Amino acid sequence: MKVRDLSVLIGVILIIMMLVIPLPGGVLSVLILVNITISLTVILVAMNTTEVLQFSVFPTLLLLVTLFRLGLNVSTTRAILSEGDAGGVVETFGSFVIGGNPLVGFVVFIILVIINFLVITKGSERVSEVAARFSLDSMPGKQMSVDADLNAGLITEQESKERRKKIEREADFHGSMDGASKFVKGDAIAGIIIVIINIVVGIIIGMLQMGLSLNESVELFTRLTVGDGLVTQIPALLMSTATGIVVTRASDGENLSTDVVNQITQYPKLLYVAAGTVFLLGLTPINFFLTTALASLLFFTGYIIDRKPAIPDELDEEEVDEAESAKLHTPENVVNLINLDPIEFEFGYALIPLADANQGGDLLERVIMIRRQLAIELGMVIPVVRIRDNIQLNPNEYRLKIKGNEVAKGELMLDHYLAMAPDMDDDGIEGIDTLEPAFGLPAKWITEEHKDEAELSGYTVVDPPSVVSTHITEVIKQHANILLGREETKQLIDHLKETNPILVDEVTPEPLAIGDVQKVLAKLLRENVSIRNLPVIFETLADFSKMTNDTELLAEYVRQSLSAQLTEQYAKPDRTLTVITVSGKVEKLLAESIQHTEHGNYLSLEPDKQQEIITAIHQEVEKLTLQEDTAIVLCSPAIRMYLKQLLDRFLPQVVVLSYNELEPDVQVQSVGVVNIA
Repeated sequence: MKVRDLSVLIGVILIIMMLVIPLPGGVLSVLILVNITISLTVILVAMNTTEVLQFSVFPTLLLLVTLFRLGLNVSTTRAILSEGDAGGVVETFGSFVIGGNPLVGFVVFIILVIINFLVITKGSERVSEVAARFSLDSMPGKQMSVDADLNAGLITEQESKERRKKIEREADFHGSMDGASKFVKGDAIAGIIIVIINIVVGIIIGMLQMGLSLNESVELFTRLTVGDGLVTQIPALLMSTATGIVVTRASDGENLSTDVVNQITQYPKLLYVAAGTVFLLGLTPINFFLTTALASLLFFTGYIIDRKPAIPDELDEEEVDEAESAKLHTPENVVNLINLDPIEFEFGYALIPLADANQGGDLLERVIMIRRQLAIELGMVIPVVRIRDNIQLNPNEYRLKIKGNEVAKGELMLDHYLAMAPDMDDDGIEGIDTLEPAFGLPAKWITEEHKDEAELSGYTVVDPPSVVSTHITEVIKQHANILLGREETKQLIDHLKETNPILVDEVTPEPLAIGDVQKVLAKLLRENVSIRNLPVIFETLADFSKMTNDTELLAEYVRQSLSAQLTEQYAKPDRTLTVITVSGKVEKLLAESIQHTEHGNYLSLEPDKQQEIITAIHQEVEKLTLQEDTAIVLCSPAIRMYLKQLLDRFLPQVVVLSYNELEPDVQVQSVGVVNIA
């Protein structure tokens, strides 16, 4: 354990010992001076902090210093009542303040205690209570503001975590200060009680046990009590003031001294008014020389400040144009102009209420939930979605860009609901015909008065925010392979390395570079295969990357290792799978058309044969989609990759699986066979 840690622990133990063990006067004098030094240091630190978290230990420190001061009170009281002597410091303070008149000294001490208790302590207590309440009440709003900045791309994920942690720490601090201020109040009350006990009991002990007269007893114990009270109340006053400074601090990023000087002297002409007022007071019986000197000082100070060149808060229009022109011509700003956001969501001005929390919009919160949902589903961290309005769009229009390219768009009617009929030919509900943007299904925009009727008729009714949220989710899913670059892949690998360092070292940087791993993961995402199970993916890469570095083949091996995941994804709850199978003739034709080169393998098939296979699959898919939501073609592992490549351009929605990608207990039900003449 470090020496500084031991010093704090030893200090707490010594404070507890002070409560029960009598201390000699010399030791008490040293401890009293230490108490004053600590209190002075604390108030100086409080004045020089620029924000409360820089002195976050203050509530705990306040408790320890208060306990230390109470321990000194007990020790000095014991020494005063038992020996009539509490050390040279107490004696000196008492003699100096009393100045030969015990009554005057006692009154001065009482005034000091009242100032500390009624003014500073009670004020600090009230401010602490209000600050704690407002800090807790404002926490949700502050956290939402951080989430909004994160989704707008103004801050990074790490910065958002730091800001949230800071908000929580500030709330904890103000809550602790609310409780710690009660210690200061209790300390002031205890000081008053201890003084009364010292004087009353001390006079009785002096007369009955020490044989002093009434006057001698009063003089002795009043002097010692006032001295003891001063050496404890002065540090108490400093600590109370420090408490008030900390809880009332509204900083501009500077310490208290700088803020006070800057803000008081920011209006030098007011110093002229103050100087004139003080000078006029000198015309009354008040001392003319003193008021004139003070007025001259104020006038001179205002003159000096007024002569300093002011920093313009606002530039005129011409200067603004020149400044902006200069910025645009700097290399740094030109470079910044070419940056592209991974995901951009733009909308017309009529859709602003979607993103404006003041108007009830919750789009920012929905985007946060979408990113979390897709992180779980896809196994990758979705980049921040930059949300902004665009006056070039139609008022109700929105569009989604992926790396600068428009990939989707749609229109919303905020005062309507989107109703999708179970039967495409159902026109029983009045509304504006449209298409559901995410899946292209026929739908209608209906008013709120028709909402209940539509729901009773079996329509699926969705509000506009849910419509756009679903659209964003589906578009990001479809383009997840584009969003996963080398940098994102490196982050996933680093995260995996924390728990599986040996596995990662076996795969990358040799035999596979990060770019190779990225290609494998992107190929999986392209076919809607989650990469969340990275340990299994890397186990497969570790096994097969020694035989081949063809990322297409490696991705096929990974798919087979994820057979349990693929089965869970496509099979029904009763472990059955409805598929279209490929005839042996088609499989043989595809297998014989695979060309092997040093740059990889590819399918070399005559165009008419390609068209024949695609047409056959399309016919079977049309039959299947009347009964099933998802069309699945099942084939052998040798041709799965090439068949999928063939279908990608014409039937991208068709899922192609191989036998090795299914668990053995799955019951396959073939409802069609792909064959050619």
